[in-house]
Amino acid sequence: MNNLKLAVEVVRAHNLLPKNGQGSSNALVELHFDNQTFRTTVKENDLNPFWNEIFYFNILNPINLQNLALEAHVYNIKTTNSRSSLGKIRITGTSFVAYSDAVIFNYPLEKVSIFSRARGELGLKVYITDDQFIRPQTMTSSSYSSLHSIPDEPAQRVEEAVPDLSSSNGRTRTRRKLHNLPDSNQQQQPRFPVPPVQTAQFRVNEMRGEPQMPQAVRAYPGSVDFMLKETYPVLGGKVRRADKSSIFDLVEPMQFLFVRVVKARDLPNMDLTGSLNPYVEVKLGNYKGVTKHFEKNKNPEWNTVFTFSKERMQASVLEVVVKDKDRIKDDFVGVIRFDLYNVPRRVPPDSPLAPEWYRLKDKKGENKNGELMLAVWIGTQADEAFADAFHSDAASPVDSSVPSTHTRSKVYHSPRLWYVRVNVIEAQDLVVVDRNRFPNVHVKVQIGNQVWKTKPVQSQTMSAFWNEDLMFVTAEPFDDHLVLSVEDRVGPNKDESLGKVFVPLATVERRADDRAVHSCWFNLQKPGSSDVEEPKKDHFFASKIHLRVCLDGGYHVLDGPMHYSSDLRPTAKQLWKPPVGVLELGILNADALMPMKTRNGRGTSDTFCVAKYGQKWVRTRTITDSLNPKFNEQYTWDVFDPSTVLTVGVFDNGHIVDRGSSSNGNKDLKIGKVRIRISTLETGRVYTHSYPLINLQSSGVKKMGELHLAIRFSCTSMVNMMSLYSRPLLPKMHYIRPLSVMQLESLRHQAVSIVAARLNRAEPPLRKEVIEYMTDANSHLWSMRRSKANFWRLISVFSGLITVSRWIKGVCLWKNYVTTILVHILLIMLISFPELIIPTLFLYMFLIGLWNYRFRPKYPPHMNMKLSCADTAHQDELDEEFDTFPSTRNPDIIRIRYERLRSVAGRIQTIVGDVASQGERIQGLLSWRDPRATVIFMGFCIVSVIVFYTVPLQLLIVLAGLYSMRHPKFRHKLPPRPLNFFRRLPARTDSML
Repeated sequence: MNNLKLAVEVVRAHNLLPKNGQGSSNALVELHFDNQTFRTTVKENDLNPFWNEIFYFNILNPINLQNLALEAHVYNIKTTNSRSSLGKIRITGTSFVAYSDAVIFNYPLEKVSIFSRARGELGLKVYITDDQFIRPQTMTSSSYSSLHSIPDEPAQRVEEAVPDLSSSNGRTRTRRKLHNLPDSNQQQQPRFPVPPVQTAQFRVNEMRGEPQMPQAVRAYPGSVDFMLKETYPVLGGKVRRADKSSIFDLVEPMQFLFVRVVKARDLPNMDLTGSLNPYVEVKLGNYKGVTKHFEKNKNPEWNTVFTFSKERMQASVLEVVVKDKDRIKDDFVGVIRFDLYNVPRRVPPDSPLAPEWYRLKDKKGENKNGELMLAVWIGTQADEAFADAFHSDAASPVDSSVPSTHTRSKVYHSPRLWYVRVNVIEAQDLVVVDRNRFPNVHVKVQIGNQVWKTKPVQSQTMSAFWNEDLMFVTAEPFDDHLVLSVEDRVGPNKDESLGKVFVPLATVERRADDRAVHSCWFNLQKPGSSDVEEPKKDHFFASKIHLRVCLDGGYHVLDGPMHYSSDLRPTAKQLWKPPVGVLELGILNADALMPMKTRNGRGTSDTFCVAKYGQKWVRTRTITDSLNPKFNEQYTWDVFDPSTVLTVGVFDNGHIVDRGSSSNGNKDLKIGKVRIRISTLETGRVYTHSYPLINLQSSGVKKMGELHLAIRFSCTSMVNMMSLYSRPLLPKMHYIRPLSVMQLESLRHQAVSIVAARLNRAEPPLRKEVIEYMTDANSHLWSMRRSKANFWRLISVFSGLITVSRWIKGVCLWKNYVTTILVHILLIMLISFPELIIPTLFLYMFLIGLWNYRFRPKYPPHMNMKLSCADTAHQDELDEEFDTFPSTRNPDIIRIRYERLRSVAGRIQTIVGDVASQGERIQGLLSWRDPRATVIFMGFCIVSVIVFYTVPLQLLIVLAGLYSMRHPKFRHKLPPRPLNFFRRLPARTDSML
């Protein structure tokens, strides 16, 4: 027998809207779940009511629980037995948990409709139980509530362990804690009681008819798992302030031990041959740093800096050991020891600490031949040597093998990308092998791995004319060549080359506007030639091709989707405008990361962050073997357009493996990313928030941890920034000579490949999978989930119009007599004074904006689970989204997905056909396709001419308005005659096959 029940504890509400006319409200909560309804008692004249009432809903079908939802409506009860809405919340079935995992959470109230208002929060505790002692309930109102109210006795003792997560004004009782902003006046509120712990065992698995996502995946509007949290860290050595800034004032200060190994001299001989292959090992506890070794050099120079985090210091003595590299075992040369208590401290802008010569000692502490120049000091990440140092917390302990070059922080600049426009005009004097037929000629153009072909042309005079434009992407420096091959189609899938042309891109003319570029004739080389130089003229006549080639610098080369691009400037630098602001980013730390690999029998992660804005990419150092890494690194970008997006990604370093393992084939695994639109940030304000790292996988959506960031956008010229809103988003060439959508998508894919190839050759490399994840390279592929999300976004856009139309319909049907009479008066006033219509409209919009200023967003937007349909996506839809292209799935699965896509496309096809039919009916009014309908419409036009000429227009509008708003007694349920006439007009559907 199924005994599962959904328990809902209605604890309290906070900061409700006053609606009873006395500055307060008579609040009641109504719960709806699976056709079951419960109501709480009414709390009169209280904007912060406490209920502490428990309700139990029967779960009739546990298998279908994830498709159900719990709705809670808060109402204000009026004296006339009517009620008005104060807001609602909705919790999906995927968010229901067992009692042991349930907490009291304050859900923000949402508006019921676009014209309604909502404010405040509702505190609920929702969980699933199968306690057999719970009696069956009937759906009653407040009489039931009083029977199950929780006594107030145990509240004093238990409330201390319950976190208060309510929010209103952005303050907490404890600073520097992740919180959801409780109200300061809640300390005077009575403590709410907590129910006693029940001893029932919860058989939650009974409700799972199919494998579900893990508990960390649950999401709903306002879910604490996926919430943006404001924090109050200590930045720059003091509490953050907006009035003053320094070079590292957006990160928490961290202490590091710096060791600069400069060089050595007069090192002793270690081998019988008198040679020495020296290197230096800097060791502190379990961590060490190693310089490169020199072959047969007694006076080597390294000039290498190592850092050791103070938090990871495991010893009080620093050892700097010089060793001799050997094939079997490295020999000990000498050592220098430092007591950490005697190491000096340095804080910029102090001058760098001068290195000193130190005598090497043997293991017994006696002096040896040879000296080593060192500098040892304690500083912070603001030190100039920090960026180029090898970090101890970015390296594993000495029992692992870590390539240190792959763990350092780095700043990259992506190459400047250009569009290459190749206009293939014509070819003359072509020489074919078979002269008994007319050649079918096309031109194949190639730059690197980009290949395009012109359309084939049947030539009867051994000349061909195309005049086609082909677009490519290239990057500075221009090392590639433009290769053109004239080919003849001699058979199916068989082409024969008639000649080639090699054009160095470095010699191609550049332009920044749409001015004409001179065309040139090029001699074709022999088909088998690979010489990139200009061929010698061995004959008086040779095959030629006419080209017009240029580098278009007036475009912006997109390397990511347009809707969250990080740079909109053209390629040509002479078209760049001065920056309008500065963006500063402090990457503080990551918390509660999911393990990405296993090491020594436990889960761990080797984490680094990548931030991209414009052409500048930054990579933090890799913090190894930690699920709560601290970075505290700060970076700065110039902002040229506020309508751009900053992207910050978190990855697991695939280069770091245990000793004996191989890193070949290991990829940097994505953990999550954050996107922040610059235009949503207030100038001069420091935003410190903890962003959820959400990763969508084929098994479902999962929270991988949280990323703690500090962001500040400073404006250098408010006038220049405001003027940007009136300028085109893209450079002028995108509108003068626009590129097609297909061209832009193909060029974007090529641009991402070029950027990935260049940055992959850097040290440390930014791998291809990192670039593709940061730029959303695969966002153009089909996804049922994204299609649903975009559909609901479209519905949300038109929801306002739908609501207005319903309101107008209600006015016309006299649902509210007072509203309808006021609309009649307003209509007559506006028609009598038509010059007030447009000013009234704009004044109304101004007042709406002024009113909404109180409710403006105070935090930057972040990934929205509900908007993305990630919490409701079916597992098969996600598997299809993450499938490769072309697909690698079973043919039966592909067939099922194809049938599903056909079904969706069929509905879209029907909608498109219906829209086309309405347009064809409008065209059929005067086309005489239906002669009787055309005669009727022409007669209506003549009557309209007479009426509009003789009757004042204002009177006609008033009469039309009064007629449309006539009382329901004068209406009938049949469609109006003009609509009947329109539906009878012919469309062209009967002419389709």
